[in-house]
Amino acid sequence: MPKYVIEREINGIGKATMAQLQGASQKSCEVLKKLGPQIQWIQSYVTGDKLYCIYIAPNAEMVREHARLGGFPANTVSEVHEIIDPTTAEA
Repeated sequence: MPKYVIEREINGIGKATMAQLQGASQKSCEVLKKLGPQIQWIQSYVTGDKLYCIYIAPNAEMVREHARLGGFPANTVSEVHEIIDPTTAEA
């Protein structure tokens, strides 16, 4: 199943409280439950004004539907083609 990186532009997200982040996470999980097991949220990275989320889904359209139903922006949805890390240099 394809993996996606979603870039969400959210002004000031880096200053969100844990309660605010928890609320957003709960909303995301509610929507995921409605969409079914084909789409999975792996994790997200919170920066100053952006949220970078990693999802597994059958297609980018389902990722965008999750964003629409949850009321989240999905400014960029990019399919991951390969994953590399420091061990890649050893091959």
